[in-house]
This record gives sequence, C-alpha cells and structure tokens, in this order.
Amino acid sequence: MNKFEFIQIRRFIVKLGKMLHKYGTPAFRLEAYLNEVADYLGVHASFIATPTSITFVIWSDKHEDEYYHAARLQPGEMDMNALSLTDELANLLLSGEINIIDADKRLDEINLLPSPYGKVITGIAFIMSTSAFAMLMGASWPEVLWSGCLGLLAYFWTLWAGISKRVNLMLEPATSFAAGLLACAISRYLDPGINIPLIVLSSVIILVPGLSLTMGLAELSSRNLVSGTARVMDAIMQLFKLYFGAFLGISIGFSLFGENEFKLASSMPYWTTWLAVFLLCFGLVAIFRTRLKHIPWAVLSAFIAYSATTWSSSFMDFGLGTFVGAFALGVYANLFTRIANAPASIVAMHGLIVLVPGSKTYIGLNAFVSGQDFVQAEHVGQEVFLIFMSLVAGLIFANVVMPTKKAL
Repeated sequence: MNKFEFIQIRRFIVKLGKMLHKYGTPAFRLEAYLNEVADYLGVHASFIATPTSITFVIWSDKHEDEYYHAARLQPGEMDMNALSLTDELANLLLSGEINIIDADKRLDEINLLPSPYGKVITGIAFIMSTSAFAMLMGASWPEVLWSGCLGLLAYFWTLWAGISKRVNLMLEPATSFAAGLLACAISRYLDPGINIPLIVLSSVIILVPGLSLTMGLAELSSRNLVSGTARVMDAIMQLFKLYFGAFLGISIGFSLFGENEFKLASSMPYWTTWLAVFLLCFGLVAIFRTRLKHIPWAVLSAFIAYSATTWSSSFMDFGLGTFVGAFALGVYANLFTRIANAPASIVAMHGLIVLVPGSKTYIGLNAFVSGQDFVQAEHVGQEVFLIFMSLVAGLIFANVVMPTKKAL
C-alpha cells in the first residue's frame, strides 16, 4: 500500500465515522462497523467512540504509515435516511463498484441532504406522535387533541433550537415550561378538568430520553463503559431538565390561572390502543427520516414489539413481557438486515420507542417529587428498572438466536 492510497483510506474512514456518529449510531455498533470497513480496505485500526467524541487510530500492515485523529462532536440525532444511504455507499465501495475517491465525494453529498419529508410533514408527525402517545396513556379525546396542539409547540421549539445555540441549550426545560403554562391556561379558559401533567408529558414525549437510556444500558452491557455511562447520565440530565421545566410551568400556571380539578373522563375503546401504536410509529417515520422503502418494515416492527409484549403480559409480569417484545423485535430487526441488506437500527428504533419506559421514568420522578400520580401506576420505580433490564436482555438473546449480518 502506497502513501497516497493510505491517505485516501484513512480520510474516508474518518469521514464515515463522523457521519455515522452524527446519525445517532451507538458506540458499540459504530466501532464494530468501522472495524469491518477498515479490514475490508486493508488497514488496521482502533476506535473509541463516546456520545461527544470519537478517536481514530489507523495504521498500515507493517506500520509504514500511522494516523491518529480525535474529534469533539455533538451527540448525534436519528437520521435513518442518511444512515441507510451511507451504508449503501459503503457496500458499493466494499464490493468494488465505486472507487474510494468517488465514495468520499458521495459522503459529502449525503451529509448535506435535508430531511426527505420537509418541515410541514415533520410538524404533522409531531402532532401525530404526541396525540398517539396520549391515547396509549389512556387520555380522553379532548386530552388527545390538546396533546397534539402542544406537540406542535414542541416542534416549533425544536426548529428554533436548530438555528439558535442559546435556545438549544435550554430546549428541554423551555419546551416543557411552555407546555405546562399553556396547559394550565387551556384548563382555565377552554377545557376545565383536563389531566394537565399527562398532557404536558405527551406533548414533550419526543424529547423524553427513554431511547437514550436504553441505548446507554445496551452499551454498558457490551462493555462500552465510558460511552454507556456518558449516555445514561446525559439522558438522566435531560429528564431532570424536562421535569423541572414542566414543574415550574405548572406551578406558575396554577398561580396565574388557579388550581385545576382533574375530572376522570370515560376510557377510550380498546381498539384505539392499536390505532395509537400505528399513529405513533407512522409519526416517527418523519421524525427519524426513514426512507420510503423502509416504512412498511418500520411500522411492522412497532406492531411486532407491542403485540408480543401484550400477548406475553397476559400470563407473565409486564416487565418480563417486555423481554418477549424486545426479543421478538431483535429477531425481526436482524432478519430485516439479512433480507434488505440494511442496518437493523432502521426498523429496531421504531419498535423500541413503543417499548422503552421513558414516560414511566418521568411519572416516577413526578411521584417522588410531588407525591402524586397522574396516571394509575404502582411500583413505578421497580417496574422501570425491570423493563430496562428486560429490553437489554431481550435484544442480547435475539442476537444469539438470529445473529445480525451487519454491525449497524
């Protein structure tokens, strides 16, 4: 391997690693995938990835050339469209269909791609997802409507955070504060008796870091201790900021508009639960920027995860039922990898959103601070811990039964 070829290879690997990090790839998957690419390209490499940094060490067979690169990065966000295109590009390179110079140029093009759904559709997806979550939590039809309206407010805050660093730093508490204040105003002037805490939780559910907590625990289980610890602590701080903003907003709202007397509404029909799962997953398609050809796979993953959990919970504890749901989801995601030759994360993330107990973590925090439960939930803390452990264990067992074809 000559000097020029080595430079081209290490430049491509560094750019590929940074882009995959940007698209929210967990550390253990990112490191494994980059090692596969390095082996195919004929170089030796070692990588250390965390939610905020990535380190590359690349060297040739006889150490004629060595390269070290460390970069400080922002935590990535889910972008399944770019992740899929990047994986396809890497496959073309490794199969010899394109050369590394063209692949490097194509990476730059993928990195600049906007969301395939645009701002309007993504805004509708926020409304759809927040309303669907309220349905899953047993809210009444008016509460579902108000959750969707405040979910649109959360989307506006997210757009503002994308162009302002100051707003980005305070996104979680500012969004939940505004939602809490407006929910109190709605209760005072438009719809008395609504469940304000439930509406606030539903409106900011996209920002609740349940998925990050699960990914962090998965990294810890794979012995990625630094990355896993950092991701878990970051998720906990996001949760604290969300709850403090909501607590402050509701407290000020009660001072301005008066206390709210919650009136229990009639429960919604059982079939709305399945409608909620469909709407939640379909909304996540635009939020996660899932490609059109992967939408049926993604929606099906949510139904497989939820139905397996619901079925198994009829004869075992709900937390252990989550193990069955995660196991079924993991097998399905790895099977998708073999059939579609695409990263398992593309479909797995949609199913995990249905299973992760981020909302129950928020509910447990509310019960701990205020001593009040705004939904029927007993032993929330123990249940949350058991669900998290069941999720991680289910995915690990799935990888044993149906080994993944790709590291991503």
